[in-house]
Amino acid sequence: MPDPDAPREHPTRFGAAPSRNRWIPALAVVAVVGLLATLFGFGLRHDPAVLQPAMNGQAAPAFQLRTLDGRNDISLQKLRGQVVVLNFWASWCGDCRVEHSTLQEAFDRYRDQKVVFLGVSFEDQDSAARTFASEMGVGWPLLRDPGSATAIDYGVSGVPETFVIGPDGHIVGKTSGPVAYSTLSSQIAKASSEGS
Repeated sequence: MPDPDAPREHPTRFGAAPSRNRWIPALAVVAVVGLLATLFGFGLRHDPAVLQPAMNGQAAPAFQLRTLDGRNDISLQKLRGQVVVLNFWASWCGDCRVEHSTLQEAFDRYRDQKVVFLGVSFEDQDSAARTFASEMGVGWPLLRDPGSATAIDYGVSGVPETFVIGPDGHIVGKTSGPVAYSTLSSQIAKASSEGS
């Protein structure tokens, strides 16, 4: 028989602990959503196309590549003292066609100012790359990259990707996706000023 003088528990106390435990997963979800919202908000303040890779400020990986026509070899070392715009592209890449007019405009403006433009064919057939170059009227040297060795050295994950290399051989900027004229001009100006 129960002791009438023993303290009595409230009838709802038995279910209190499980009820509190139900809120733990809900609070975890709220915390995760809050964290993702913060990261998303931070990301919106930055242009995702203009990356500041770990390579920025570091020496550009050396290369010596043959032109698509097979007539010349071009070495980054021999271009020291000039700004180099290194564009990785492919004939099968729609965004490469989109950005071509920007590259052409920049090429026309800067080619007489110690700025060298180079296009590196990325995982493409030489014949398709030459056809693309002919159709688009490309006026700068286009290079073969056997085994994508140079693309790997530069950390290229897709095309187009454009690097601007200063006269001292250090990377000044990188753009993934179609490069904007204003971005390219700004990176060329920065590279030129650092080299003077």
